Amino acid sequence: MSNIHIVANGIYFPKNQIENNRLEKILNLENGYIEKRTGIKKRYYGINETIQDMAVEAVKTLIPSEIETQNIDLIITATTSTDMLMPGISNYVQKKLNFSPCICLDILAGCGGYINAFDIAKAYIDSRNIKRALIIGVDKLSEIIDKKDIGTMVVLSDGAGATLIENEEENAHQKMYISNIKAEADKNNILTYHYGQNVYMNGKEVYKYAVTKTVENINELLEKADMTLHDVKYIVAHQSNLKIMKAIATRLHIEMEKMYTNIQERGNTFCASIPIALYDMQKTGLLRTGDKIILLGYGGGLNTGSILMEI
Repeated sequence: MSNIHIVANGIYFPKNQIENNRLEKILNLENGYIEKRTGIKKRYYGINETIQDMAVEAVKTLIPSEIETQNIDLIITATTSTDMLMPGISNYVQKKLNFSPCICLDILAGCGGYINAFDIAKAYIDSRNIKRALIIGVDKLSEIIDKKDIGTMVVLSDGAGATLIENEEENAHQKMYISNIKAEADKNNILTYHYGQNVYMNGKEVYKYAVTKTVENINELLEKADMTLHDVKYIVAHQSNLKIMKAIATRLHIEMEKMYTNIQERGNTFCASIPIALYDMQKTGLLRTGDKIILLGYGGGLNTGSILMEI
């Protein structure tokens, strides 16, 4: 149980939209190939902007806008594609937005990094050392794509998402919060990124991993909670590939309506995909107080993590 409350979500996308027909011409693919294989209609590429700037812009869009005047005790950023190890993205955000001195962390945990970051922030809050945390997921993948690799070229997108969470009053309603986060390194060579090189993905192996380990992870999570998916309103998963998410839903024996998707219009933004999804769900009124949702992250590491929480 927890007093964790999601105060607001924010997002940022570069203005440069890359439609499927443009990539299909470049890659000599038949019309409709990309959407059929991935579910994606477009993606975004940042031009003349840094990954740090993208993170700042996502924070600026947080609702309410008073975020800039609020006291932040922790900034934690999940990324896979940072081009600067020191100072980190979180530190840059703190400086750029004139936040007071606080804890600043960047973590590398593959595409599921936002789940790790969220759970770390929650642990800090539970320790009573902090009250309010800013969690950022950001990736600028357009600069590390092999332009000849269809598997990554057609799915990856630039984007940033941010979530503000805080500890509610001690006498507030205790909310459900259970996490199940694991890393299995025996096949960590199927999805990799070495600094200065391009991201590498073994599509077939990633698919097999994604549709098996995620289901195992969620079933373990539900067992911990002594609940079933009947009690869960949405699974908010890393937006990797529409086929993968459909396969996960099938193996969990749920309708696709319960597996939230926005990859069609957003692309695969790695660490940013879950906070972007939360933002879209909040803006369209899909999330209500008391709803129970599962956040599901998976990717390079190999890292798999899920959080069952009450909104």
